[in-house]
Amino acid sequence: MVTSRRRAQEYAERLLSTPSARVEVTLRRWKTCSTLLHRRRAIARCKADRVGTWTAAFVAQALGVDLPPVGESVTVQVSSGTLWRAVGISALDLRQREARVLLGRLLEEAEMQRNAGTAVESH
Repeated sequence: MVTSRRRAQEYAERLLSTPSARVEVTLRRWKTCSTLLHRRRAIARCKADRVGTWTAAFVAQALGVDLPPVGESVTVQVSSGTLWRAVGISALDLRQREARVLLGRLLEEAEMQRNAGTAVESH
């Protein structure tokens, strides 16, 4: 059964309500959509149309990975703050100019959070 965007968003809100240094997520790409999963449950979905594919690529960038080819997936551990930004990106309508401005900010913040996490781990 396919999870609706609304149900995925509800699960994402519950997951992100508790801060965590490491949350394991999987970005899986299908012919019809890309789905961000946590423990095999959807937390974000992007359609496979032109705008949805761009959005999925930006979600992957926020997570610090490349968008996998169709039929494949990539798993990564990120902080809940980075994940919050990736989920936020998945909800943007990139056809709107204002959304593209917000996209840039969310990508910058996600990168800063990923870099801060690696700096803490190296000490």
